[in-house]
Amino acid sequence: MAGGERIVARSADLAERGRGVRFTVARGGRTLPAFAVRVDGVVHAYVNACAHQGVELDWEEGAFFDDGGRHLVCASHGALYDPASGRCVGGPCRGASLARVRVVERDGAIAVVGGE
Repeated sequence: MAGGERIVARSADLAERGRGVRFTVARGGRTLPAFAVRVDGVVHAYVNACAHQGVELDWEEGAFFDDGGRHLVCASHGALYDPASGRCVGGPCRGASLARVRVVERDGAIAVVGGE
């Protein structure tokens, strides 16, 4: 991995629309929970905070998708998010978005790019 990148998972840890991987990121001088999921072969990562009230999305560690594997879902409020864009497509925060975390995937690893 290049400088300024921190490995947070192995590529094999993320199955297509399967369980996500949790990790932390630094934002605004704070350490925040974050997660990564794989959709259409691409890894997408977000701060783990619902756009509605800021609670973590997963009801069980790594369980971010709805039963059909189509949307990310907030376990507390039922908000539905497009997993590729992070945009809320249903629920109390429709139109808002999850905060994206920049990641790269190469050499069998997933890494967060940059920090603050």
